[in-house]
Amino acid sequence: MQLSFITKDFLLHNDTAKKLYHDFAKVQPIYDYHSHLSPKDIAEDRKFENITQLWIEGDHYKWRAMRANGIPEKYITGDASDFEKFQKYAETLPNTLRNPLYHWTHMELQRYFGITELLNAQSAQRIYDTCNELLKKPEFSVRNLLHKMNVKMIGTTDDPTDDLQYHKQLKDEEFEIAVLPTFRPDKATEIEKGSVFIEWIKKLEAVVDYPVNVFPDLLKALEDRHDFFHQAGCRISDHGHENYYAADYTDADVNQIFQKGLNNEVLLPREIHLYKSAVLHKIAVMNAKKSWVQQFHVGAIRNNNAKMMQLLGPDQGFDSIGDQIMAQNMSRFFGRLSKENALAKTIVYNLNPRDSEMIASMAANFNDGSTPGKMQYGAAWWFLDQKDGMQKQLDVLSNFGLLSRFVGMLTDSRSFLSFPRHEYFRRILCNVLGEEVEKQELPNDIEMIGDLVRKICSENAVAYFGFHQKKETFEKINY
Repeated sequence: MQLSFITKDFLLHNDTAKKLYHDFAKVQPIYDYHSHLSPKDIAEDRKFENITQLWIEGDHYKWRAMRANGIPEKYITGDASDFEKFQKYAETLPNTLRNPLYHWTHMELQRYFGITELLNAQSAQRIYDTCNELLKKPEFSVRNLLHKMNVKMIGTTDDPTDDLQYHKQLKDEEFEIAVLPTFRPDKATEIEKGSVFIEWIKKLEAVVDYPVNVFPDLLKALEDRHDFFHQAGCRISDHGHENYYAADYTDADVNQIFQKGLNNEVLLPREIHLYKSAVLHKIAVMNAKKSWVQQFHVGAIRNNNAKMMQLLGPDQGFDSIGDQIMAQNMSRFFGRLSKENALAKTIVYNLNPRDSEMIASMAANFNDGSTPGKMQYGAAWWFLDQKDGMQKQLDVLSNFGLLSRFVGMLTDSRSFLSFPRHEYFRRILCNVLGEEVEKQELPNDIEMIGDLVRKICSENAVAYFGFHQKKETFEKINY
């Protein structure tokens, strides 16, 4: 059965929306400033053996849908063949109607492979074979997949202990797409993980080549790695936590807690909160000193299924929305940085839709006139990364801030086929604006509204992050 819904005007429900998308949004390049793509795969220009390896491995969205559809784990993360896994996903897909996967799956098949047939149990073998034949061609290598989507910049997500060898390789090769590291120091804060934390500290010691025995050693090591990342082109940090942490602390108190952590002693919740508060504050100050952008992805509860955690390990698709109370902590965290004149440009993301208005209004408290859109209410994230969530994010941002300064969409993905998510967002953006123009709630000035669309799709990100494409390199520019 052929696709009848993903047409050129998909999600565009009025004439103004169609014009905005086709004349202004569609042609904009992609600056994907936050992803979890593998720099190794890009550097090596990986060619995938089959569509399952490219499309289903590591995709928690698909895994969760398959589990909900009653598919045994063997066909998800287990030892079933790649075709068997693809077949089970194909059987699942018709049951995902109204789930964003139904849209994303068919958009990706169409945009990359030209497939206009619905994926289901009956079409699985044909589509699997077609995709695999195409994947043998040079134009389906990782780098060419990025070119196909008009990607100009990718921000990866990297641990402070990473040697960034693949970023260096790509830079040395003068690869025309900027692949820049992002500093993700979450493991430095996870003192509650006991032996896992201790092993990470040992890894950090090996990288910096000196012992990390006291808290000042840890701060020095993190700053050294922060410097190393900066030299490699990094201009963004990213922080993923259940909450904001903003307890009052002294360095002596934190050092005592750090010693307990290194000895794998039991820590009180108060001590864990205090330690996290100190480390996050210190890193935020580093970010400000180097004029980086910092991102805070806050509100997830991870690895909820203890049984599956034991069987499969962490990050296997058993995470969910949290319901933490965070307004006071958020206020104290950013307030302290602001008072010290150490608040970097910041993007905040929430996972619980209950918190959307609070997060957006709180972030706006700390704009200081130094930079347009300094405090950003970020794109719809993770469980909110779907049509309703994107529309809500646009509404909240518009009501509590300036939509005109929004830095736009990102993939936050591990898949090289995820870039149509930018198209999905752009269509939704154009439809929202087009509908309000036709209702006479916005001016019927296509050039003015089109300029807004163009800025949100690409130009604001280029300015906000300091990227400027010139002679196939990225240089700093003034905003």
